[in-house]
Amino acid sequence: MGSALDTKSLDKAFEGRLDLQTAIRNAAAAGPHYIELFNQISLHVCSLVPTSNSQPSSKKRRLDEELTSRPASNGTNGLTKSTPLTTRVSAASGNDPVLLEIKDISVVIPQRKKYTLCFTASHLYARLPDSKEPVAGISYAWSDIDYTFFLPVPEKTQKQYNYVLFPKNSIITPTRPAAGTPPTPEPIVFTIPDSAPKPGTISGLEAAAAAAVSDDFKTLLDWQITARLKAAGKSNLKIVEADAKLFASEQKQAHRPGEKAVFVKAFRGSKDGYLFFLPTGILWGFKKPMMFLPHERIAAVSYTSVLQRTFNLSIEVDMSVAGGDEVKEEFEFSMLDQEDFGGIDGFVKRHGLQDKSMAEQRKAKRLNVNVVKDEDGNVIGNAEAGELEKAAIEAEQEAVDLEDEDEEDYDPGSEGESEGSGSDSEEEDSDGEGGGEAEDDEDGDGEEDEL
Repeated sequence: MGSALDTKSLDKAFEGRLDLQTAIRNAAAAGPHYIELFNQISLHVCSLVPTSNSQPSSKKRRLDEELTSRPASNGTNGLTKSTPLTTRVSAASGNDPVLLEIKDISVVIPQRKKYTLCFTASHLYARLPDSKEPVAGISYAWSDIDYTFFLPVPEKTQKQYNYVLFPKNSIITPTRPAAGTPPTPEPIVFTIPDSAPKPGTISGLEAAAAAAVSDDFKTLLDWQITARLKAAGKSNLKIVEADAKLFASEQKQAHRPGEKAVFVKAFRGSKDGYLFFLPTGILWGFKKPMMFLPHERIAAVSYTSVLQRTFNLSIEVDMSVAGGDEVKEEFEFSMLDQEDFGGIDGFVKRHGLQDKSMAEQRKAKRLNVNVVKDEDGNVIGNAEAGELEKAAIEAEQEAVDLEDEDEEDYDPGSEGESEGSGSDSEEEDSDGEGGGEAEDDEDGDGEEDEL
């Protein structure tokens, strides 16, 4: 082969992929051993080309057009209907030269398992240790990534962090999607330890360059993800991290008491998870479906079911699409600790988010306009309240009843006076015999009321 790059084989092997040809030429400048490797790859791909092109050109063209126009069957790989056919094929084939490969990475979403992560010029994908092909559903085009995050994993004795990458149209899963709406793509979430990579876990064409930034996993991955996004035309996309100065929970972490928690525990329905209040929005993780609510999509927030120890946070989100009607949906997160109310409210005010807690529809709930009563007119619940709110109403009613009983027992004129004072005779004069009995039977049911 010599020390020169075989450009003829390179052009034939990657015909139509000028981005790959350019990337290979740039990488080959690193040294003659890379040139030899690329020449071997190009010759191997060229040997496969006649088989893939054996169909008549007119028939092959029709097939390509059909596949390009066909809607994606699902969105789990982060690709959209407008993604070119060549991109979809390369994502599934694993033929892209691997720039960086990291073994034994714990993927949390979309599938919980340890995989080898592969970074190519066009894609991030996961594969099994004994395979060269991407795992179905875990392949993401860098050009499709819209949001990236680096967040601590809650409630772990040893420090761990999650990288979260959201592809297009994946940050919000509608509660009731419209008929015919394609499934919401899933993000990729993978966990790294707060330590340096072990020897032998990193390989790929850029392994030598990676050695200079491998003091820990975070430095390595920040470098690689940023470089890949920049090459894909996403230079303005930054990796967002939680900032304790912007928001920190008042709850102490038992396993790491000296470290502030930059999240709060909450429930969405029956699923427990965590809310992160970030510089760019509010993120819910790490249970499916994950959700990120950017500040610009949040129409309003409300505090509901406010109890002595907990409260709920309802977030109204703009779900409208370009050129369509205005559509909003409310997502409620429950059982937030009251100690964090001040911090969350400060975050809401700092970012200019509208607080609709006292809107008319909220007031109806607070003033018990929508209460449910029994046959005797007693309040037994609220038509729009959950179990926690019902319990609060019952507790409040019980407190009022106890207060009324205390007022009935208290006689300000009895202290310091002898028994048989004039008040008794006055009652007998007005009520006659049995007047005291009538006084005890206030509800007129013929039975003496218990105090």
